[in-house]
Amino acid sequence: MSRALICGSLAFDNIMVFEDEFQNHILPDQIHKLNISFMVPTLSKVFGGVAGNIAYNLKMIGGEPVPMGVVGSDFDIYRQRLSGLGISLEAVMTRSDHFTPQAYITTDLKNNQITAFHPGAMNFSHENHVTNYENIKIGIVGPDGRDGMIQHAEEFKASDIPFIFDPGQAMPLFDGDDLKKFIDQATWMAVNDYEYELVHKRTGMEAREIAQHLKALIITRGEKGSEIYADGTMYHIPVVQAEKVVDPTGCGDAYRAGLLYGLTNDLDFQTTGRIASLLGSIKIASAGTQNHYISKKDFRARFKEEFGYDF
Repeated sequence: MSRALICGSLAFDNIMVFEDEFQNHILPDQIHKLNISFMVPTLSKVFGGVAGNIAYNLKMIGGEPVPMGVVGSDFDIYRQRLSGLGISLEAVMTRSDHFTPQAYITTDLKNNQITAFHPGAMNFSHENHVTNYENIKIGIVGPDGRDGMIQHAEEFKASDIPFIFDPGQAMPLFDGDDLKKFIDQATWMAVNDYEYELVHKRTGMEAREIAQHLKALIITRGEKGSEIYADGTMYHIPVVQAEKVVDPTGCGDAYRAGLLYGLTNDLDFQTTGRIASLLGSIKIASAGTQNHYISKKDFRARFKEEFGYDF
């Protein structure tokens, strides 16, 4: 089976819900001296990190993920979970003198989020190498340590392995020249609408110009669906109406798992985008990043129900 090497964080997510809207408590004219506290009555600690989340979703629908990351001394419970799901751990390195990365995510009633992230062992991601692993058909460089992201992109390129560049929360680590280099190295690029605006601002490149350097540029736009710029065309991917909207955390990772599945199986961009959109919709109906589940058979049935054809 074709394997996908997923470079990025494996982390514990501490998810909190603020039962109001951030905008009601942040004064725009006082933002220069912000000192604010949010009361969060609910707290859950769940398995997360982009590599773990993408791997979970990809395995669920029939892919063969290989998450690649550096974790800390507290990773054992997460290791047992991944192993129990049949997900390869060969590319997970341990630094026993550090903690596994930790995210602290607060979501308000409008699904706006404020996140604090402790990278921990992730800062040593450059000690892990793409070239250490065999039988890899496709890769993704997701948010990780800066040096690791740069190195892994270079290694994918040198090894002639096609990969998605997904800067995500690591966007502050890179300037315009860095981003241009990633774009030139990558096969595809995936960003949300806010991240795209940052890429545009830092590189001076519009979406269609960025896409000329890639096989495709994918921009997700939340409830407006997503756009895939490829072959000189912009394909609009419709959003799939969720059964209920519970928690947006991890929806982008689910979407990227769908991209990896479609690209690995050489599906067209419109089908690939629809698989990604459906996975994001299924995820948003559950709290946490890895608490949703659908069988491969039911996923395909749901896809046909939503879009009128099979893949």
